[in-house]
Amino acid sequence: MNINNVEFIKSAAKAKDLIDSPVSQIVFSGKSNVGKSSVINKLLNRKSFARVSSSPGKTIHVNYFLIEKTAYFVDLPGYGYAKVAKTEKARWSKLMEDFFAQPDHITLGVMIVDSRHKPTDDDVIMSHWFKASGCNMVVVANKIDKVKKSQIEKNINVIRETLELHEDTEIITFSAEKGTNRDILLAAIESAIRNW
Repeated sequence: MNINNVEFIKSAAKAKDLIDSPVSQIVFSGKSNVGKSSVINKLLNRKSFARVSSSPGKTIHVNYFLIEKTAYFVDLPGYGYAKVAKTEKARWSKLMEDFFAQPDHITLGVMIVDSRHKPTDDDVIMSHWFKASGCNMVVVANKIDKVKKSQIEKNINVIRETLELHEDTEIITFSAEKGTNRDILLAAIESAIRNW
C-alpha cells in the first residue's frame, strides 16, 4: 500500500461531528504515551501529520485523515493519563461511547500498546470496546526496539492474555522510531480495506 495523498478532514469533539460515511475507517487507539501519533506518522511517511506532543493526553478529539481518497485513518483520543481533569475524562468517555455506537463504520481497529509493559486496565476496556463492536482488529505492540529479543515472545504472550484476544487476532511488533514491520501493518490495513 503506497500512501501519497493524505488530507486532514476534521476533528470531532461531539457525536454530531463524527463522520457518517460508507468510506472505510481504520481506527487507531492507544493510551496517551504509547506513541500512537508516531505510529500513524510512520505509516504515512510524514514527520508530523498526526500531532506528536511532549505532553501526554493532547489528542482530545476524534481526528479524521483521508488516505488516497479511499479510506479514513481515524485517530481516537489518547486515554489513561492521570493529569486530565475529571470533566475531560467524562467528555472522552461520552465521545467514545458515541463513536462505538456506530460500529458499522469501523473497517479495522488498530489498537496500539506498549510492548515493554503489561496492558493497563484502560487498554483492556478499549480492547473490549473493539471486540464488542464486532470489527476486525489488530494489536500493534509499539516500541519493540526497546525490548530485549529474549523478552519479546513473553511480552507478546502477556499482551494476548491480558487483552483476552482471540487466537486469530494478529499482534504486530512495531517500532515507530525505526519503522520495524511498517509493511506488515500496512498490508493488514490494505487487506481490511479491500475486503470491506
